[in-house]
Amino acid sequence: MDDLNAVASLLAKPEPAAEAITRSRERLQDRITRGRARRRRGRLLPVLGMAVAAAVTAAVIVTGVAPPAATPVSGRDVLLMAAASAEHIPQGTGTYWHITRTWQGPDAPEMQESWTTRDGHRWSRNEPYATPGAVVEDPAPFRLMGAKIGFEELEGLPSDPEELKERIAGLPRHDSAMISADRQGELVSPLITLITELPTPAQVRSAAFEALAATPGVENAGPVEGGQELLIPLSGSLRIRMVVDPEAARVTRANILLTAEGGSAMSNSYISVTTEWTDELPR
Repeated sequence: MDDLNAVASLLAKPEPAAEAITRSRERLQDRITRGRARRRRGRLLPVLGMAVAAAVTAAVIVTGVAPPAATPVSGRDVLLMAAASAEHIPQGTGTYWHITRTWQGPDAPEMQESWTTRDGHRWSRNEPYATPGAVVEDPAPFRLMGAKIGFEELEGLPSDPEELKERIAGLPRHDSAMISADRQGELVSPLITLITELPTPAQVRSAAFEALAATPGVENAGPVEGGQELLIPLSGSLRIRMVVDPEAARVTRANILLTAEGGSAMSNSYISVTTEWTDELPR
């Protein structure tokens, strides 16, 4: 992985670079110290450990000397940093899993919302064919590749990236609700669904980011508002564009629309998604 100074300078939020480096080093060192036994940690930690060691050594050797120009961080490294962050970011608590989608419509910004309880009761606002602005009871469940998936199934997903992809590949699916790349086995959009909209446990979100990092051809187009803009190639000339904040382990916006049927559709513009647990009643 690239030198941690480069990672910090490109990925950190607007704050002193030294604080960003220290924060990233402490997080990664914590992962090393705890030494998880899972296979994926065995692959990831030596790389991250070397990045930490390189950053510390460089700080000692080049004290008082101007650092070299930062090397661009790869798309893979952005996703691996998000995977490291996701492992330590809890979802929070509350009665309702609240999803908010916003995008630029033809005339003005548009928004959809939904609230779902752990027992599956759901309310939504501005879903297709509903009265604009009204909160209505909506029986639509969470879906992944068109098939229903509940809280228990999400909590039972593997926290190893390879096992996670195998489990997703074996889930019931509705091909009509999937983009062609996923029907051909690439499974990029369900991984994005797990890290953007669904109440996925922290360890599984981390595995999903790491599985995405293994997608061939992922590119980092550089820093933009809200994070790093990544390009993920699909079959043919299609590419998913999404902005990832690796410190917060969030996809702040993407050009892929997650449909009510649990499938995916490409969008001509960015769609922003925020999620949270809340006790505030839908109104």
